[in-house]
Amino acid sequence: MSDDPVADFLTRGDVTLRQLAHFVAAAEEGTISGAALRLHFSPSAVSASISELERALGAELCVRRRAQGVTLTPTGQLVLLRARRLLTDVAELSYAVQGDGSELVGPLSIGCFVTLATTVLPRLLDEFEQRHPRVSVDFVVGAQDELHHALVAGQLDAAIMYDMDGTENLDRFQLFDARGYALFGENHPLADRDVVTLEELAPLPLILFDQSPSTRYAMSVFEARGLAPNVRHRTHAFELTRSLVARSDTAYAILVQRPANKMSYEGLPIIEKDITPPPPAVSVVFAWAKDAELSPRANALGALLREQYPIPV
Repeated sequence: MSDDPVADFLTRGDVTLRQLAHFVAAAEEGTISGAALRLHFSPSAVSASISELERALGAELCVRRRAQGVTLTPTGQLVLLRARRLLTDVAELSYAVQGDGSELVGPLSIGCFVTLATTVLPRLLDEFEQRHPRVSVDFVVGAQDELHHALVAGQLDAAIMYDMDGTENLDRFQLFDARGYALFGENHPLADRDVVTLEELAPLPLILFDQSPSTRYAMSVFEARGLAPNVRHRTHAFELTRSLVARSDTAYAILVQRPANKMSYEGLPIIEKDITPPPPAVSVVFAWAKDAELSPRANALGALLREQYPIPV
């Protein structure tokens, strides 16, 4: 008997990659039917495959209830972690052989926070695909909490996001810092100021970009000064926020990302002003699930990002 219970299980019977794949799919989908749909097998075949795996390992891995789906046992949780690693290693072996050791081959799934995507992704994808044409890149643009969940669940290899809102269970490295600023339409009374203060902004109508973590960031800069902003509208779209501000003589917004284009979609000028005292800076990072081993493709993407965003010495 060794100190590794999974290793002990593997000596008790024949375990196949198909059994492991069916078990992982059922655990991730939460139901046998969901796993069957994902794998293009019948539900009975997936269920039988998991039963065979349990017999081979000599342990119950999950409880299957028709109305409640699949619930992993403690042993099942342990086997899930190891099964994912085994399947990943086998896939990486196949990709390495296809690439003949000289080029990267295989899939890469990355995420990007919604406001960063339009400025970060186009150059990144263009340069990466030129260097690694046999890598199949897929990307997801979403909110911070969506990206965080997808990273932890193993649905994304890595993500470009803000270093905010509970990223303790992620590994990451910094790309660059960003800081909040105020924006106005060209006829706003504060548009001709060199800088603005939060005390001046608080009574005015705020167009709040309501997308985590941007919402908490904007509200926190006011709270730090003992102020409460006057929220006029909430939007979930970055460009809609900018367009509403551009049309208004009284409203403003606080954003972090600064597009090179200083016009709204309607062609109206957008005036950006720094805030004094400056709000805290927030880091944009390349992140992945803690203790997860990055694939060679994700490592190559991270290396390219380090080139594109060198940290000043």
